[in-house]
Amino acid sequence: MAVATKEFAEKGYSGARVDEIAAHTNTSKRMIYYYFEDKEGLFVAVLEEAYRRIRQIEATLDLAHLEPEEAIRALVGFTFDYQNANEDFIRLVMVENIHQGVHLARSRAIQDLNVSIIDTLRDIYDRGVKAGTFREGIDEIDLHMTISALCFFNVSNRATFSQIFKRNMEAPDMLANRRETVIDTVIRYLRN
Repeated sequence: MAVATKEFAEKGYSGARVDEIAAHTNTSKRMIYYYFEDKEGLFVAVLEEAYRRIRQIEATLDLAHLEPEEAIRALVGFTFDYQNANEDFIRLVMVENIHQGVHLARSRAIQDLNVSIIDTLRDIYDRGVKAGTFREGIDEIDLHMTISALCFFNVSNRATFSQIFKRNMEAPDMLANRRETVIDTVIRYLRN
């Protein structure tokens, strides 16, 4: 899976070659097709594993014991850090968006894998509304999309922003500042 992830993240779905993946593993192209049926099946498995990994780590954050604002801060900070540390995840999602989500449509697991983050956000948000900390009327999927967008953009557009504005967007001080900006933006969006 690690080799396939790298191949798809670096070369996209169209450019990735199962021959190359097989050549860098202790298996054959035939065995890959035996387990995954075809290249698309392998790509779907790679996407599912990428989402499974982030959701498994999110589940260990133990956010239910934090006050709502602190829970959101922790979740947004985690998302920012995870995406910065896992550029392949961002690239895989970008590749799948280029392909209009057709491969994820084939997945039987992808929706179930992502229910947990929506449930977590719903719980935190509902607690925040009940406490009077968060305003009413925010949809948890919209909230998830907002968090994802702010964190995702930092990785997906880091190369172009570095060139355009002549700033090293990967420098520790730049990342720390951007991380706090993203957290602050989400908190201000939620506050009552």
